[in-house]
Amino acid sequence: MPIVTIQVTREGTTPGADSLTAAEKSALIHGATELLQKVLNKAPDSTFVLIEEVDTDNWGWGGLPALEFRRRRAQGKA
Repeated sequence: MPIVTIQVTREGTTPGADSLTAAEKSALIHGATELLQKVLNKAPDSTFVLIEEVDTDNWGWGGLPALEFRRRRAQGKA
């Protein structure tokens, strides 16, 4: 029984949105399930997919909070 966890930032993909849409989440679940069926021969009804939306305050890279890293990169300083 595979369990897939997909972590995405809680930003949304459309202006003004602060999370993924239900349609986007559904597509991720379908795609992950299909991938495991094709690659590992796992039955879709035995595959669990968990989507975790992470606030931008709770992640970072390059030693900086994510939004600060992006700001610096946009200014050519990262």
